[in-house]
Amino acid sequence: MRVLITGGAGFIGSHVVEVCIKAGHQVLVVDNLSRGRRENLPRDVPLVIMDIRDSVLSSVIADFRPEVIIHQAAQVDVAAAVADPVEDASVNVVGTLNVLQAAVQLGVRRVVVASSAAVYGEPRQLPVKEDHPLCPISPYGLSKMAVEAYTRWFGEKYGMEWVILRYGNVYGPRQTVVGEAGVVARFLAAMQSGYRPVIFGDGKQTRDFVHVFDVARANLFALTRGTGGIYNIGTGQEVSVLELYERLCQLLEYQRELAYGPRRPGDIQRMALAIERAVDELGWEPLISLSEGLKELVGQMCTATLNRSPVPSRET
Repeated sequence: MRVLITGGAGFIGSHVVEVCIKAGHQVLVVDNLSRGRRENLPRDVPLVIMDIRDSVLSSVIADFRPEVIIHQAAQVDVAAAVADPVEDASVNVVGTLNVLQAAVQLGVRRVVVASSAAVYGEPRQLPVKEDHPLCPISPYGLSKMAVEAYTRWFGEKYGMEWVILRYGNVYGPRQTVVGEAGVVARFLAAMQSGYRPVIFGDGKQTRDFVHVFDVARANLFALTRGTGGIYNIGTGQEVSVLELYERLCQLLEYQRELAYGPRRPGDIQRMALAIERAVDELGWEPLISLSEGLKELVGQMCTATLNRSPVPSRET
């Protein structure tokens, strides 16, 4: 299958690229490299460096003739969205409209679109099911809600297949310290550098941490399953930021005290996602527990640190 992946050089997108290639699909990546990196991709994967808002995008799609577009490209920083909601909407809403319009004009069979648990706002009950009312409390959540609505509209009007995946807080290899779910990367970067990690708020806020490999697998399954469906992609487990910090401290034997900052505008207090629909209809389920995922990240971090260290002198 020919699959075009927007944002494919980024944290999540690069993992989606890898699972698609391993499954035998032919992949083209479109990424403006504002957050993504060429080195995140296998060397033989073609990359078009382009913003999804560019009018030339339709020509790229026409030349490649994908059967499916996996749309990962987005502005993902909640704080940045609060500071500049116009830019957030430009990337997430206008950019997605450009992708969708080109897809229907050029006969793309299906689009798989990345959304977020941020569309729910503060949950009325946990875990949150897909039919929970949408009441986002940040411009980022509002833009993702609009992305979902436009995806459904284009699909229903033009007969294009679509799938929407609502991610929990994604973590794993290649994650940067900025973005919607960057707390794991931020904590690890601070601990590695000897700085005190900062918690915004009281640390009792909870998240549903899902490993990027499991998110990538959900996208792979959505290539052929779940037509016209909206699916939560998480673990169903509610974990506080303080608990996350304590787990990392145990793995790293880290003993410095935390620093606290003010709660950030747009941050929700609690989240855990019900995933039964994805299990039943996509045949997907998370395979990597938080304990396993954090242990893997810490191991990679320690190995990288060791490899960067100079060879110690033999003199005493």
